[in-house]
Amino acid sequence: MVNTLAPESPERVPSRQSAGPAVDGRGRARIQARRRQVLVAYLFLAPTLLFFAVFLILPLGFALLLSMSRWAGFDLGDIDPVGLDNFAGFFADGSTFLAPILTNTLLFALGTVALALAGSVLVATCIDKLRFQGLWRTLYFLPIVTTVVAIGNVWKYMYEPGGLVNGVLNALGLGSIAFLQDPGTALPSVVVVQAWAAVGTAILILTAGLKSIPESYYEAAALDGAGPVTVFWKITLPLLRPSLLFVCITQFITGLQSFALIIVMTKGGPGDATNVAALEMYRQAFSYGDWGTASAAAFVLFVVVLVVTLVQLWIFRRKGEDA
Repeated sequence: MVNTLAPESPERVPSRQSAGPAVDGRGRARIQARRRQVLVAYLFLAPTLLFFAVFLILPLGFALLLSMSRWAGFDLGDIDPVGLDNFAGFFADGSTFLAPILTNTLLFALGTVALALAGSVLVATCIDKLRFQGLWRTLYFLPIVTTVVAIGNVWKYMYEPGGLVNGVLNALGLGSIAFLQDPGTALPSVVVVQAWAAVGTAILILTAGLKSIPESYYEAAALDGAGPVTVFWKITLPLLRPSLLFVCITQFITGLQSFALIIVMTKGGPGDATNVAALEMYRQAFSYGDWGTASAAAFVLFVVVLVVTLVQLWIFRRKGEDA
């Protein structure tokens, strides 16, 4: 009978003890190979990281420095630190930044999103049921490839007392309206133009969202006798929520940062009726030479954009969409 508990033979013991260094050697080799892979990856990423450092990180840091300083924009040696005085100036008596400038910015963005979203949902739903869908999408996308200066100037002449819009109103027996000259109508008039120019992009996104909805849902709704309105509210709109979220966020950010269209059509007037944060930053920096206030306003606008985006994400997630 073989004794299975007998000690191992002496010649087998060294082989087990020698396994430790071999395993450690392989582990070190894997670690070194991993380090080489990481080094090569960062070498390939170096141009991109350098680009972001030069054109994003450094300007962001310099803007933060200027937001807490006074500087006329010429000699770097003239930068005068003032702490949070630039931010406090926005809340001082007589300041126009919170009202009407920041208020105009929010109203402009909200109006643009509301009109563009409503119009794009309506048009995208209609296009989805028509023939030659590519042609219709192309026609609605044309304003996107047109320069903002051209769009602003065309609409500016259309809004003139003798322009096309007032000509249509007069033909209908209505009086002329000073669209861009009246403080009460100037901002809504520019909002309409911005929304019209933004509809094309939203239509493309929403059309793609409509194509992703399975036809089986509509077939089941038809078998249940659901009408077009019920199908739209119960099937189409809920399943379009990811596309609607994307359109809302992008259009709102674009509206908050709008600058070119307003400076072409109204230059912020009459008075401050159409003055927005981006235009005020431009004025403070290039017209008044106050780069500190302009940089502080930029950071305030950044906070507003961040808060609005987070609120939109929270609202959509609360409705069941994991964005």
